[in-house]
Amino acid sequence: MATADTPNSQADAPKTEQPVQPNKETPEATATPEATATPEATATPEATATPEATANEGEESDETNASVAVAEKPDSEMTMADLLEEFLPSKILRRGEIIDGRVMSRKPEGMLVDIGYKSEGFVPTKEMRSLPPEVLEELKVGDEIIAYVVNPEGNEGSSILSVDRARGEQGWRILEKAMDNNETCNGVITGANRGGAVVESEGVQGFVPLSQLIGPARELYVPGGEPPKEGFIGMAVEFKIIELNRRRNRAIFSERAALQAWKQVQKSRLVEELTEGEIRKGRVAGISNFGAFVDLGGADGLIHISELSWEPVKSPDEIVTVGEEIDVFVLRVDRENLKIALSLRRLQPEPWDEIESKFSIGQTVTGTVTKLANFGAFARIDRGIEGLIHISELSQQVIKHPKDVVNEGDELELKIIRIEPERRRLGLSLKQIVDGPDAEVPETPKPSEEISDGFGDIFEDNE
Repeated sequence: MATADTPNSQADAPKTEQPVQPNKETPEATATPEATATPEATATPEATATPEATANEGEESDETNASVAVAEKPDSEMTMADLLEEFLPSKILRRGEIIDGRVMSRKPEGMLVDIGYKSEGFVPTKEMRSLPPEVLEELKVGDEIIAYVVNPEGNEGSSILSVDRARGEQGWRILEKAMDNNETCNGVITGANRGGAVVESEGVQGFVPLSQLIGPARELYVPGGEPPKEGFIGMAVEFKIIELNRRRNRAIFSERAALQAWKQVQKSRLVEELTEGEIRKGRVAGISNFGAFVDLGGADGLIHISELSWEPVKSPDEIVTVGEEIDVFVLRVDRENLKIALSLRRLQPEPWDEIESKFSIGQTVTGTVTKLANFGAFARIDRGIEGLIHISELSQQVIKHPKDVVNEGDELELKIIRIEPERRRLGLSLKQIVDGPDAEVPETPKPSEEISDGFGDIFEDNE
């Protein structure tokens, strides 16, 4: 057996450190001073037992091991297998995992997938049946997919994967992204229960509570757990995600929230298009005690009760009905707050603009008492035209309150004693009718007697 410590071998040995096999050591190596000075000699058991070696053993063990490893495998000699060993994940695949991959090649029997491990993954054709034909046809090398690990140790070292089993997980990822981005999703109604509708979207089963169903879906749903009407199952719906919990397999959707989001987008578009003063067609979408909402094409505007008519309106349903198609006047557009104010009465002639052509001082008219105040009574003589019967014009007798003479709702014959269209003022008299045409017309009331109560600014506090 050849030894590493013969004179010839010592002379030929390189000056860099080289590991020496223990079975090549000889007794002569420990006996010669030259041997203890050479790298080969320090590698022998006897040499490593010297005080110098033992003193440095603890401090330099890590550094020595690293240098030896480098010496054993210089970069120039590292193979692809060595690189894969060093840089690829050492984690072991486990059955049931969902992993990301990239298509490497496609064959009739399946496709080879790069999953970032030492070995590739293989998806058999039978594990891709859930993919629509058009999707499968467009799938190409380099495309990313997710797959379910069926068998981490398949034939020929490749893991067996399934796209079908992973699509459910992919659906959760899509819905999670949509929820994070506040996006609207699409789904299909697959069932119904006592509380609402079951909707499938991206392979995930979700639930739409009854309170969140709107439109055709709500109309076809039958409360009480009874089977829904024909057309309910299979109906396509748009929804927003209210809650998503992958761990609990819980997904709550809302059709109503999706509609509100769509209307908000439409309203943003509409307020940019609208011009104050223009006339638009719309449909009455709803009625409240303070006005009516009109759909202008995906977005609602409000007609305040005061803008429904020139005449006082007790309830909006006196003027409009839900579903009615009407023309509206665009009164104001608040682009910052996305509010649209509409009017119906502005499409009708302003009654006060025509008052002088219809009425004159001294004319006798029929009026209906609309309100009593301490200083007199208001009476409406025409559409949108109200006048004041001052307390001094109610009777020749001194009275404490107008109710001593008239009541709300009374129809009276009255005489016009003053017309001021620019100030929306109309003075009326009852006593001049009662006392006859020859009764003296009183002077205009003093400023202290003129009071405004907000009814069309009939009288001001001061002349």
